[in-house]
This record gives sequence, C-alpha cells and structure tokens, in this order.
Amino acid sequence: MLVLLAFQYYPLWGNIIAFQDYQPYLGIGKSLWSGFDNFSVIFSGDPEFLNAVRNTLILTLIQAVIVFPAPIVVALVLHSLLSNKLRQIVQTIIYLPHFMSWVIVVAVFQQVLGGTGMINNWLRGHGYDPLHIIGNVEAFRALLTSQVLWKDTGWATILFLAVLSQIDRSLYEASAVDGAGRWRQTWHVTLPGMKPIIILLLILKLGDSLTVGFEQIILQQQAVGVDASEVLDTYVYNNGILGGDWGVAAAVGLVKSAVALALVLSANKLAHRFGEEGVYRG
Repeated sequence: MLVLLAFQYYPLWGNIIAFQDYQPYLGIGKSLWSGFDNFSVIFSGDPEFLNAVRNTLILTLIQAVIVFPAPIVVALVLHSLLSNKLRQIVQTIIYLPHFMSWVIVVAVFQQVLGGTGMINNWLRGHGYDPLHIIGNVEAFRALLTSQVLWKDTGWATILFLAVLSQIDRSLYEASAVDGAGRWRQTWHVTLPGMKPIIILLLILKLGDSLTVGFEQIILQQQAVGVDASEVLDTYVYNNGILGGDWGVAAAVGLVKSAVALALVLSANKLAHRFGEEGVYRG
C-alpha cells in the first residue's frame, strides 16, 4: 500500500502543471497559472500532436489484432502437447525474452536484421541483395510488432495456461462421447472456459492501449525519424523533457489518462451487459 501511495497516487498531484506555465526552478507553488492554454495543441489540431495520435492509434489497432491474441494461440498449442517434458522445454524457451530489457531486445534485432547483421551478411556472402529493415520507415511498424511478439508472447501465456489447467476434464470426455473432435472441443469447451480471463485482460489492455511502448520506440526513433515513430508517450518526452514545454506535455498526458480511464469503464460496463464480471462487479 505504501509503495502504491508513493509511486502511483502521490505523483498524480503533479498533473496540476497541466494548468500552469510550469517552470522547474520555480516549482508548482510559484509557477503562474495558464488555465487551459496548454490544451490548445489538442483542440487546435497541432500537426505534431495529430501525427502522434495517428501513429498511436495505428499501433494500438495492430497490437489489438495481432499481439493480444498471440498468447491465447500459443497457450492452446502448448496445452495440446501430449508430452509434458516437451511442453516445459518450449515454455522455458519462449519465457526467456521477457526478462530482457528493451535495450537488449533492440540490440538483438539490430544484430540479426541490421545492415551488417547476421541475415544480411549471409545474403551478401551468397550473392543476394541485403534487406533494408532496420531504419526502414515502411517496415517500422512490422518491426515493432515482431519485437513485442518475441519479447512478451511467451510470458503472457502463463495466465491462459493456468486457466486451461482448471477446466474440468470431464467436459472434454463428455464432448468426446458426443462425437466432438479436437476442434469442436476447443470451440465449445476450451474457449468458453477461457472467456472470463480473456475479457478481463482485454478490459485491462484498453486502459493501457494508448501506451504502445515508450522505451522500445525511443531507442529506435532516431533511425526512422519522428514522423514515422512519434507516439503520445514520445511526444510528451520530446516536448516536455527535451523541449522544456512541461505544461503542454502534462496536458497531453492527462488527457491520455482520462481517455484510458473512460475506455476501461465503458468496456467494463459492456462486459456486465453480456453477463461477465469484468474488472469489478456491477
């Protein structure tokens, strides 16, 4: 509780600088009030802000369609393995990237896919043209998605595997007696058993949907440029920390948090309408 209060709730007081012409050397108490002036970049259609919003929404959609279902698929595949030893080996291998920092993950991808990386060196050695992936604007979103999949998919399967282990085996036996094959069992037994945790994680993901990987992107932003890689988090960093426009950065961050909260509450309300418990009971 003390950790949550110190690092999650107490910093919320800092959102007040969104309504100030904040100067670090004066502090919150002595900085002049500016009202809603800092929010003008949001409502006046600032091109840099709109570009950050567009990139954020595109990456959010990609992650919702590709990244979120990936652990579910992997969990189903691992659950179907007959050999427990093979399942444990595969689980151990796919868990490992989660414990690497984004600095290491980006470095690994550069060593493999970079201009002088392993793949391009092999292609040159066999008379083929090298691939331009790292630093390629058109391939940047695909690169980000592949990095997230490689790093976090294995770790995210833990919850789904735990749920799968709790499904009553007699349901599979009864469906087999009724003539259901593996696909029918998956559709009518496995997926319904996973539905509550899928809905819960989807609701929580909505709250984090506008956060698409600050560290991952900022480490690679210089290679592709701001136009292709700027998202809301890097916009706050570049304009606030680097640009010194603290009030505007805080205003953008505050609006982003408010939208995320609204998404979570709306999704939870929708889950209640479909008979699910969601994050909390209605």
